[in-house]
Amino acid sequence: MNNQSTPNRSTSVDSAEDWLAVVKQKVSALRFGVVQVVVHEGRVVQIECTEKVRLDRPERGHE
Repeated sequence: MNNQSTPNRSTSVDSAEDWLAVVKQKVSALRFGVVQVVVHEGRVVQIECTEKVRLDRPERGHE
């Protein structure tokens, strides 16, 4: 799995429109995965994105 959250990189997101834009960008970039919004005391403080890579299963008899 590829965890795209970057704990060492800080991005200033001050308004609801800013963090919503970040969430929309993360969702549109994903094919399979999870976007989490972390809230602390009523304020969005972190956005985490985890991407899943799906592998095709081999057909029976072709293993």
